[in-house]
Parts: sequence; C-alpha cells; structure tokens
Amino acid sequence: MKLLIKKGRVLDPGQKIDGRFDLLLVDGLIAEIKPEIATEVDRTIQAEGWLVVPGFIDLHVHLREPGYEHKETIASGSRAAARGGFTTICCMPNTNPVADSPAVINFIQEKAAKEALVNVLPVAAVSLGQKGQELAPFQELKAAGAVAFSDDGQPVGNSALMRRAMEEASQLEALLVDHCEEKSLAAGGIINEGRVSRELNLPGIPAAAEEIMVARDIILARDTGWPVHLAHLSAAGSVELLAWARASGIPVSAEVTPHHLLLTEDVLLDRDPVYKVNPPLRTEADRLALVRALQEGWIEVIATDHAPHSEQEKSQGLEKAPFGINGLETAVPSLLDRLVGNDQLPLERLIEALTAAPARLLRLKDRGMIKTGARADLTLLDLGGTTLLTRETFQSKSYNTPFLNSRFNGRVAMTIVAGRVVYPFNENK
Repeated sequence: MKLLIKKGRVLDPGQKIDGRFDLLLVDGLIAEIKPEIATEVDRTIQAEGWLVVPGFIDLHVHLREPGYEHKETIASGSRAAARGGFTTICCMPNTNPVADSPAVINFIQEKAAKEALVNVLPVAAVSLGQKGQELAPFQELKAAGAVAFSDDGQPVGNSALMRRAMEEASQLEALLVDHCEEKSLAAGGIINEGRVSRELNLPGIPAAAEEIMVARDIILARDTGWPVHLAHLSAAGSVELLAWARASGIPVSAEVTPHHLLLTEDVLLDRDPVYKVNPPLRTEADRLALVRALQEGWIEVIATDHAPHSEQEKSQGLEKAPFGINGLETAVPSLLDRLVGNDQLPLERLIEALTAAPARLLRLKDRGMIKTGARADLTLLDLGGTTLLTRETFQSKSYNTPFLNSRFNGRVAMTIVAGRVVYPFNENK
C-alpha cells in the first residue's frame, strides 16, 4: 500500500521539522520526506492548508474492558481515539479482572488486534489485584506485552512496596506510573478542599493529599535512581516539588490532563457531577501553575486520563457519581482552541507533549516522530476548521464530558495508523 500526502505543513518538534513537505508512506512506514514527491501511489491526500504531525500518543486511558463494557470497550475506545487524533493509547489495568496476569494482558492484545482501529498498549498492575500488598509478576507481564506498570485508580500506598516496584522496573527498564494520592487525607472527599467545597458544604480533597505522595515518589526515585512517572498532576505544590526534583537531577517525569489545564473548581458551583474527577479540579492558581510547568517542560506529557462512565452512573448527583471525565475526543480540539488559540501554550509544545515526549518515556523508538523508516502513524490537523462535539458525533460509549455540545476552533482532519486512514471512518482503506 502506497499513500502520498501532498503539500501539508509538516511539524515535528522532536525531529526539528517545520516546513512544506510531501510524505510517501509505503507498507505502513514513512518511506520519503521531500519538498516534492512524484510517483505512482494507491492514494493521494491533498493536505494543503493542513498540519501534518506525528500520531498522538496517550499514555493514560481507561478502556474498561474486560469487566466494565457498559462504560467502554476496546473497540469503542479505539474509535474515540481515532476521532481524537490518537494513534497509540495505553490502557490502565483497573479492569475486572485486574490486568495483573499475562492472561489478561494477552486478552487485551488479542481483542485489540481484532477490533481496535489504533495501537492499544496494555499497562499492567503494580500489585496483585491493585490491593497494594504484593507485587505483580513484573517480568512475566512485560514479557507478555505490558509497556508500563501502574495501580492507577489507586496509589501504591505502601512505600516499601513502591520502592521494590521501582527496583523491579529498573531491572526491566520499564515505566512506572503512580497515582499520587494519600488516601487517609483524601478519604471521603468529593471535590477540591477550599472555597467551593466550603460554599457547597461538601467534603474536600486537599492538595496535600497529592503533594505528599509526589514528595514520597520523588524521594524514592532519588534513592533508587530509577524514574517514576507522576500521573495527572493537579496542584501548584506538586509543580514546585517537581521543579525541585528536576533542579536536583532526580529522575522523575509527569503528566497533566486537558481538564486540569482548562478548568477550575468554580465550574462545580452548580453541582454538576460531570466535573467530578480525581484528582479534583482545583483553583485558578493551580491551573496556571500547571500551564507554566507544561510550557517550561517540567511536565513533559499531556495525557487524557480518559475515564468513561455510563449516563446512569454519572447522573446520580455529585455525592454519589463516580470520578472521571471522558477525554479522547475532546482533548486536541479543546487544547487547540483554549490554550494554543489563547496564546497560553505554543503549538509546538502542544505537539511535543502529545508525541515525542510520551514516546520517549515509553521507549517507543519507531513512533511519535516523522522520520524515514518510522511507523506511518500520523495526525492531520485543520487549524482553520471547527469541531462540534455532540452525542451524535461521539464515538465513545459514554458522554461524561463537560465539553459536550461545545464548538472549538481546530479539528482533527485525518488519523493514519500504519499507513492506513482510520479517521474519517468512511475513508478507511
């Protein structure tokens, strides 16, 4: 299969490419990158006026399968990813059964091979059953295909177990991702502890619950010498700790979600459970600290923490509704509009945080880049277009997003995986 992309603006900050080029894709790989390519191909895509970037990589999604297929499946989540411009997604292990055995990792891979439109990479649990008591079999899980380890949804609360997990990850050169939450402080909390929780008379989750675990993980990374990746940071204090770790040469990385970059606790004043997420939406000062950390590169990665829930579950009211926001289809257009469009984040930094940075952390040497010989995973953006997010256009099984019925400037025009157009869906070839 030969596919030629003509006259697009090719932008890859990781490879320091920004210019008008043609791309020739042959049998799933990038074969040529030149100002002009003239050859016989199976299909030509006229990309003039579009931005051609490496396929987006999301290292933090919840696909819910096996066990919670009423929320999402590997098939529906991959369609949502394709529509959102993501060519590779990493699914977290808090399924039923938990992804703590080679059998579950194999199930995910086999299901993805049959049904997924994009690359689905499984993340295995740190502890058996995500109970935080006994390490999962890291070596067997990696051999089965796990690309990282995390108990996401739960922190690894036992510091001795976390230290052993770091040592195991070090031997396997694997990414270790921690959900930073000190459970005794966060217990019973519903939203951020602060002005809004007091006004609504609701139990809060203090920023300290996150900051304490961030500090612990940084100290353990210092002592073991092996990196830890801090999931979904939300607090300015966490950013300060991260900056200290970077200045001290401690191996640590971090991610931030689109909703923490764009929203604050104030949206919860009307008690809409669609905004209920863990860690919670915090203050404007926290949001600005996260944006600055992303600008400066202290936070390398944007990850959606795509957490779909059924309408019935999310309609139970703020106190009873589960935590989580659906993010795969909303991330790119919302960030293009509200961060890049408002000059809060350079376009190049957004692209890097969604491509080269997660690829580097996951040690994916053939993707997240536009380079001869690399996988032909690409996303084409129409910065002059618009995105309307409605129930009718949504591909996820769930609609728990605060951006439903929103219109954003900028759209994903096309998603290409291994040289094959997977979005728009009617152009699959």
